[in-house]
Amino acid sequence: MAIYVILSKLTDDGRKTIKEKPHRIFEVNKELEAMGIKVLQQYAVLGPYDFVNIVEAPDNETIMKMSIELGARGTVELMSLPAQRVDDFLKIISK
Repeated sequence: MAIYVILSKLTDDGRKTIKEKPHRIFEVNKELEAMGIKVLQQYAVLGPYDFVNIVEAPDNETIMKMSIELGARGTVELMSLPAQRVDDFLKIISK
């Protein structure tokens, strides 16, 4: 399984949804699990993005599907970044 950093930015509709139903975040996490994506860590942040999620997924295609499905709702904009653990990165560059 691969690791991805997902940066998400709520739209106006997304902010209204979270204000009215804060636990919607956890409902979306369950939807991700149904897609084969496991949420490892989740943070609310300040700055240009509202949330940083660290997830595990089988492949890029799964992340692409998630991005389209969630983005099509009009409540969130996503940026997905494949990530590599530092110890694995060091092994790669040491070869």
